[in-house]
Amino acid sequence: MDGVLWHGEKAIAGLNEFFQVLREQEIPFVLATNNASHTNQQYIDKLARMGVAVTGKEILTSGMATALYLAQNKDPATTRVFVLGEDGARLPLLEQGFTLTELYQLNTEATPGQGADVVVCGKDESISWDKLSTATLNLSAGAEFIATNGDTTLPTERGLIQGNGAILAALHAATGCTPKVIGKPEPIIYQQALALLGSNAENTIAIGDRLDTDILGAVRAGMRSLMVLTGASTEEEIAQIDYAPTWIMDDLAAVTVALRNLSGDESSGYRM
Repeated sequence: MDGVLWHGEKAIAGLNEFFQVLREQEIPFVLATNNASHTNQQYIDKLARMGVAVTGKEILTSGMATALYLAQNKDPATTRVFVLGEDGARLPLLEQGFTLTELYQLNTEATPGQGADVVVCGKDESISWDKLSTATLNLSAGAEFIATNGDTTLPTERGLIQGNGAILAALHAATGCTPKVIGKPEPIIYQQALALLGSNAENTIAIGDRLDTDILGAVRAGMRSLMVLTGASTEEEIAQIDYAPTWIMDDLAAVTVALRNLSGDESSGYRM
């Protein structure tokens, strides 16, 4: 959503018309974002402030994807998780039944079983030395390292700022541990989105603004992709990599025009 639908709190031109045509043509969609700092309700509320109504089933954050992935691979009742992140990363884990550990809860001779089995790292605007230290100590003690996403930057109304990848880099430098990434460009979040849509890769299109996450992830998931030029990546960068989006358009307004020019038969069956 960042860089495609908005920059920070500023909606990108054509936002309302884009969703209007999706509804008119009955094209199902999932808004899949690497940003794990917000909950799905916060995204619903943010879109409502911009004049767009969506449901919780139409949103998939990397925080939600991470909690679902862990629940499918571990027993939440016996797994303790330390989270570097905000409500968007914490609440989905609690909803899945995981126990969340707090600062400096560690496995020691005096406090066995108090540390984390997994460290989850997501975008955290209240990052602190103590949080980083707790994550470092747990990872050094053998906790599994999971990242909601690896985005090194985040587009805002002020320009590009540091993303979750900056936190991951600090933890990697301190521990030597490399995280398993759940969000884009890994195929996990795409596969979860397809399951939500009841769709498949052949009739689903991924729209994004970043070559190294949105577009690369679509390629890895076997999906066609459409890159808009309103976010982090530029058209010139495509010549420097060995993959490319299926289509390139200036912005959401251009995508809307293309969709409106399709006949009902041509648009029927597509997912976004």
